[in-house]
Amino acid sequence: MCAAALDSVEELQEALRQEAYLADRGLATAIWLALHLSKPLLLEGEAGVGKTEVAKVLGTVLGRKLIRLQCYEGIDASQALYEWNYARQLIAIRALDAEDAETRTHDVFSPEYLVERPLLEAIRAGTKAVLLVDELDRADDEFEAFLLEVLSEFAVSVPEIGRIAADEPPAVIVTSNRTRELHDALKRRCLYHWIDHPSLEREVQIVRARAPHVDEALARQVASAVERLRTLDLAKTPGVAETIDWANALSFLGAERLTEGMAADTLGSVVKDHEDQMVVVSRLAEVIDPVTQEDA
Repeated sequence: MCAAALDSVEELQEALRQEAYLADRGLATAIWLALHLSKPLLLEGEAGVGKTEVAKVLGTVLGRKLIRLQCYEGIDASQALYEWNYARQLIAIRALDAEDAETRTHDVFSPEYLVERPLLEAIRAGTKAVLLVDELDRADDEFEAFLLEVLSEFAVSVPEIGRIAADEPPAVIVTSNRTRELHDALKRRCLYHWIDHPSLEREVQIVRARAPHVDEALARQVASAVERLRTLDLAKTPGVAETIDWANALSFLGAERLTEGMAADTLGSVVKDHEDQMVVVSRLAEVIDPVTQEDA
């Protein structure tokens, strides 16, 4: 499906829902506008709220290849853009005789020896790709400035080959967990949407969509417990991904309801920090629905 085939926000929202991604109206509108205005979409929010999943599902909905650039501290332009296959180049040069080597060395700087990294791959793929720039806040300022330049032109100059540009830009999703503030220059280049933790009802729907084998009553108990966990002073607040993991773990163990004992046994599915676990264990009775305890 091409972006133009999605005539409305409602159609996009339904297409995402069919892939088990329940986007609210605001998020669906932001995605739809980004596609039709050919602008990158910057998604921010707590870890685990489904930012990365937007790009994955969008690639499926549009029938495009997902190209992921995972950012990290120290990433530089060569790791994101391209590099030369030096081993193949050396073999090719050694295969030439002395006379040819002087006149044909430039041949080893042809496209066949170029190793594409995610940004160059996305530029060449154009509208056949969804480019995910994941966790940009982990990269440094210099890389962010470089990325801004690439996203502004969707073109890059390779000295040995020349300028490579996209006929039409790919869909671009940029995510950030806000471990640092991104610069205004990049934000101005993008559309922006903040993804918050969902309401209780929506989280139950998400669990049921992602893990349909989980009983609705159990899904609701788990979502309610996670909602209470988020009110505690934890270093790593559980996201929707952890809610789904917890529901799956309980269902796999055959649990029909979430009890304090089952919660303690499976706490590693939802709370993934030792100090946080100590806090939760001491207040587990507050986290589990009292009605569940009475039924146990």
